[in-house]
Amino acid sequence: MDKVRVDKWLWSVRIFKSRSIATDACKNGKVSIGEKRLKPSYMLVRGETLHVKKEGFNLIYEVVDLLNKRVSATLAEPCYINHTPEEELNKYKDWFIGKAKPERRSKGAGRPTKRERREIDQFKDDFLEPDGA
Repeated sequence: MDKVRVDKWLWSVRIFKSRSIATDACKNGKVSIGEKRLKPSYMLVRGETLHVKKEGFNLIYEVVDLLNKRVSATLAEPCYINHTPEEELNKYKDWFIGKAKPERRSKGAGRPTKRERREIDQFKDDFLEPDGA
């Protein structure tokens, strides 16, 4: 196999969750080679460098091997080289730090009542703005 569609490759190496999301990214101009924006049907070859804009991050991948079927993450990893700059990778880490896990209720407790919901909201407001600002 010498060539493969770019949307199919992006999906098969797990850069996008589904092929339709990869196709939409191509159609919306979020996948390019240099300044050239790619259509989903662009035939990708080994050695090309893709610039992908995904969820506010600018990712850069070099194509090492071509796949046309989705494989596990461990098998997909050797198929590309991630050339994304360190500061772009740190942008994700900075965004992610401080994000708390969602609250959990004990099993069988059901949804909070209106009164409990107000108490939870009041607690969060006090916790997030302790100065009353």
